[in-house]
Amino acid sequence: MAIDLKAVEQLATDQSSLKAAAGLAKPAKWSGVGGSEDGALIWGECAGSGANPYRVMADLRDLGNKCTCPSRKFPCKHVLGLLWLNAESIVPFAPAATPAWVSDWLGRRRGTSAGKPGSPAAPAGEKDLRAARATEPEAIEDPKDAARREAQAAKRNEETERAILDALDALEQWIGDQLRLGLSGFIDDATARCRRIAARLVDGKAAVLAGRIDELPARLLALAAGDRPRGAAVELGKLVLLARAFRATPRDAEIRRAVATSETRETVLADPQAPRVNGHWEVLAEQVQTRRDGLVSQTTWLLNLTAHGPRFAMLLDFFPASAGRRGSVFTPGERFQAELVFYPSQQPLRALLVRRDAADETLTDEWPAPDGPISDALTRPLLTEPWTIDIPLLLPRGRIARDESGHAWWRAADDTATLPIAGSVEGLLAGTEVTGAAAIWSGNRLTILAAQTPWGRIAGHD
Repeated sequence: MAIDLKAVEQLATDQSSLKAAAGLAKPAKWSGVGGSEDGALIWGECAGSGANPYRVMADLRDLGNKCTCPSRKFPCKHVLGLLWLNAESIVPFAPAATPAWVSDWLGRRRGTSAGKPGSPAAPAGEKDLRAARATEPEAIEDPKDAARREAQAAKRNEETERAILDALDALEQWIGDQLRLGLSGFIDDATARCRRIAARLVDGKAAVLAGRIDELPARLLALAAGDRPRGAAVELGKLVLLARAFRATPRDAEIRRAVATSETRETVLADPQAPRVNGHWEVLAEQVQTRRDGLVSQTTWLLNLTAHGPRFAMLLDFFPASAGRRGSVFTPGERFQAELVFYPSQQPLRALLVRRDAADETLTDEWPAPDGPISDALTRPLLTEPWTIDIPLLLPRGRIARDESGHAWWRAADDTATLPIAGSVEGLLAGTEVTGAAAIWSGNRLTILAAQTPWGRIAGHD
């Protein structure tokens, strides 16, 4: 089931309701957002002026809806806001058990549509007629209606593409302004400046790119003060490359995924071009981050222990911060046999878990060897996706230690490479000789996910 923004606009009773709904189409306003397994029902709780949130629900099959607010408008702004969230994929509507309050409403709807209780049964002839109709072949769609819908869809796509291109024009002008005014001033005022251009990108349907820019100040502040100007210049350059790549191939799914929106789970699963890998996987680590847009990103990193397919897989999930911390179905260090389907890409990384089975007990404990020199692992992904932020890689034998200033480093055993590590290194990792490590390279620093040592596996935060 799917709905687009045009349908939401047509459903609104007036422009004021639509404007109010736009103000509610923000993750921070909602909690408990979910949907049925078939995607037909969606629901959520929207914060209002009272102590309790309004309960909002909708049936995408016929756009029936219900809200517990006292508004006399139908649909109210909360319903429109919920539909807006769904249409623009602002928050994920994860399949979940239908809440009792949604089931009650759905039951009343079905009861109404079936007639009042105690109403006389339909005559036998009418029943026979319904049964006969049920066995009839589906009516052939009017070619004019199909052509009209295709034309409307094409027009909406063109309008969306035009809005994104206009937003990217504004982004490039903004980047030029930051460089002209000086990176020092940009770094000092990065939060406010990034927030303004991110809002412009959201208006221009480039929501994913807006989220990336919204997180840019945090990434810069994580660097040492002396590294921030270089980090800002590199990131602004990557944004320019991404904007120009979108202009060159606006229909490319991989580039669109980095700018506007990702394909739905159903689309990826149904895509015959999506790579499928059935292999043995180890859970390296889980990263949970609260974003500035009110969403929490939950990233699970997996390592492929078999010879075929991508080395790494990234399982990515989002949910509202107001919903609280979610439990994880993965434990760092555990291994299992699984089938994963990857989002189509020149370098497949983000994936969906299709099937999970028990681990293969005959598999050895050894990780696969790194692919060539570290310099190749750091630069190879940038040749196809120069706007990439994080690069997962396997490190060979080396040592993790701190220098006199307290900064942490990883150094290869043969002294061919030395890379700085993000943050402080404490516990078992400090001063440890590792036989191998899995890490994320952000362009400036390594984040150790897990390491293997002569006495066993240790997590990156140990």
